[in-house]
Amino acid sequence: MNDTATTMTSRRDRVFNFSPGPAMLPTAVLERIRDELLDWNGTGCGVMEVSHRGKEFTALIDRARADLAALLGIPENYRILFLQGGATQQFAQIPLNLLPAGNCADYLVTGAWSQKALNEARRVAGNEVVIRCAGSTASENFTRIPRRDEIDAAPEAAYFHLCTNETIHGVEVFDEDDLFPSGTPLIADMSSHLLSRPIEVSRYGLIYAGAQKNIGPAGLCIVIVRDDLIGRARPGIPALFDYAVQAENDSMLNTPPTFAIYAASLVFQWLLEQGGLPAIEEINREKARRLYAAIDDSGGFYHNPVAPEVRSRMNVPFTLADTALEPSFIGTARESGLLALKGHKSVGGIRASIYNAMPLEGIDALIDFMRDFQKRFG
Repeated sequence: MNDTATTMTSRRDRVFNFSPGPAMLPTAVLERIRDELLDWNGTGCGVMEVSHRGKEFTALIDRARADLAALLGIPENYRILFLQGGATQQFAQIPLNLLPAGNCADYLVTGAWSQKALNEARRVAGNEVVIRCAGSTASENFTRIPRRDEIDAAPEAAYFHLCTNETIHGVEVFDEDDLFPSGTPLIADMSSHLLSRPIEVSRYGLIYAGAQKNIGPAGLCIVIVRDDLIGRARPGIPALFDYAVQAENDSMLNTPPTFAIYAASLVFQWLLEQGGLPAIEEINREKARRLYAAIDDSGGFYHNPVAPEVRSRMNVPFTLADTALEPSFIGTARESGLLALKGHKSVGGIRASIYNAMPLEGIDALIDFMRDFQKRFG
């Protein structure tokens, strides 16, 4: 390890993990998990060893729902479901639940994940419905969000689907109210930025998010669905996929991912202790501001291609002017305690994912490394 790594190790016990997911968790949460691993809540065993139908775990999941509702200001006419299968399962589950025969649904494609959602919906939808691409920026390598006049939304659509933050391409939607059609249920994949800032839940018919970014460990998917959208599932879909059945059973039709729910509940408590989402948003704004400034002020040595007004606060992709240096950048960064900076295999380059648990200290360490690397090779 070089001198930078030695300094970092002496300053903190853990590396700075920029993984896009599974991602780093707050240290305070991990320490509590460690302390409760063998004896949770005075039960004499770990949380993953107790019955999901027992009073202890029932109290835990009830608190998790209440804390999440408090963080997001979720109205009473919404249900919070703790499901399995990740966000990718929702790509199929949404049309199976919300798209009746003879209707259509609109999909906005702003990156790899919304494209996958569109493809999966078309795969499972069958011939009795129409899945439309209402707009796409694929021809521009997903470096911006379509303008309102570029979106062809059908007024009769059963729903309008979008991904509000694309982890691979690093674009984030900030102006939902001005951009998307009113009157049509808005369905949003918020996997990579849910709980990073306040949102107006009532603007959406359904929000879903895989946990492994800002919420907890992989294995849990949160679905927040408006009451009037429950009970529309197609005949014959598996009961496990039916939102109405899951809601009736309080997400316990089968054994839920108990450990992942427990960890998520601790993250919710941690966020409330930080001052809630307005407070965490201010930190996230500053982290993103510092990192984008370092990229933009590098004289072209580093480059982020995304339109500034839609640059993601959570996922910051960038390239080096000399792409041949990128393997050295990634490898040397790892030796310096800065992990998981390799861009997605589909686009290459560098990507820093800076979710809630990434402290400002980690951003500053990355910026210092970037400047030092530029001095050596620029």
